[in-house]
Amino acid sequence: MNATKLRIRILGLHYSPEPSGNAPYTSSLAEGLTKAGHDVEVFTGFPHYPEWRIYDGYSGWRRRELLNGVKVTRLRHYVPRKPSALRRLTMEMTFGFQLLFARWGRPDVVLLVSPALLSTAIAVLRARLSPSKPAVAIWVQDLYSRGLVETSGAGDATARLAAALEGLILGSAHGVVVIHERFKKYLVDSLNVDGSSISIIRNWTHLPDAPTSGQAAFRERFGWLPEDFIVLHAGNMGKKQGLENVINAARHAEEKGSSVKFVLMGDGNQRQSLEASASGARNLIFIDSLADADFQMALTSADALLVNELPGVKDMSVPSKLTSYFNASVPVIAATDEGSVTAFEVESSCGGVRVNSADPSALVEAAELLGRDPDLSTGLGKRGLRYRHETLSEASAIRHYDDVITSLASSRSR
Repeated sequence: MNATKLRIRILGLHYSPEPSGNAPYTSSLAEGLTKAGHDVEVFTGFPHYPEWRIYDGYSGWRRRELLNGVKVTRLRHYVPRKPSALRRLTMEMTFGFQLLFARWGRPDVVLLVSPALLSTAIAVLRARLSPSKPAVAIWVQDLYSRGLVETSGAGDATARLAAALEGLILGSAHGVVVIHERFKKYLVDSLNVDGSSISIIRNWTHLPDAPTSGQAAFRERFGWLPEDFIVLHAGNMGKKQGLENVINAARHAEEKGSSVKFVLMGDGNQRQSLEASASGARNLIFIDSLADADFQMALTSADALLVNELPGVKDMSVPSKLTSYFNASVPVIAATDEGSVTAFEVESSCGGVRVNSADPSALVEAAELLGRDPDLSTGLGKRGLRYRHETLSEASAIRHYDDVITSLASSRSR
């Protein structure tokens, strides 16, 4: 790590104990930079994701914590129970105004986590007008403007406005970090962001090595029979996941007498409607979110791990669950559009197979193929694990962040 010790403020809506999305990466980065000797403080929201309600035990307007050595200031904001586009914008605005009046001290570097684009814009404005003139970096986890088009069906005028706004905000930062090569291409080609200001640092696997025993007992605990071929989807159940496809696949598997069974594990704003739609589907099981040890055991106890995306979702994000999936050494099935970022990632890892999104029969057939060919299944799992070790290393990523942040601070001081 660098010898220079900096005052770093990380600003983003999501942080531990939220189990999915951006939170695990923001938490790991803050802890890693703190261990490297930097003065790190995180300004974040009250934990609410993926349930879309503030967790029990969190009250008041502000709360200070020390989590794994990291100073954390939580700022209360509006949390929509049913997060429409307008309600999400309201949440971002309320968080942004909290950031505007929070006490940051005199940071050398401010690192903003996006999406939450409007709160990012407010924080960038404050930082740029601050007398201390800190370096400003934006960490792009999802492409905001693409998300509006791919999940909300935004019209041309709205899409152009969102892209112009996103490009303006990202272009106003001293540095931008993206998590995939495709993101950088979009920022340069479509948002006119200067490519020299963009660094690519991949998200990493934040979990320890996966357990190698206890899987049979775990399967028995949850009623997964030895003859069942379990396809597990873990994480958020939101709109962009398009999980109606899994319900249809489960019904198709039941109709043909297949041993394939699907498990949806986690929470999200679509879970209640999915459970209602899945009523009577015997080849589909819902499981609540699990703590880390049980979460990993669930992944390694499944026969295949599923990434399912809504048709049209191609460029907006890299599913965070993939890093955990590869860590489990279990084959991945990606139900996604050809040419999507997810498809690119699975193909690059050689750790899974792809089928078209919203094609339930193809999804069942892919699972049955893996069930019939254990050598193929084992080989895919091993290649995914190798990709995790070679490409998705936490230590390497945090060193890279340290270098980028130190370079930005140095250039500002000069």
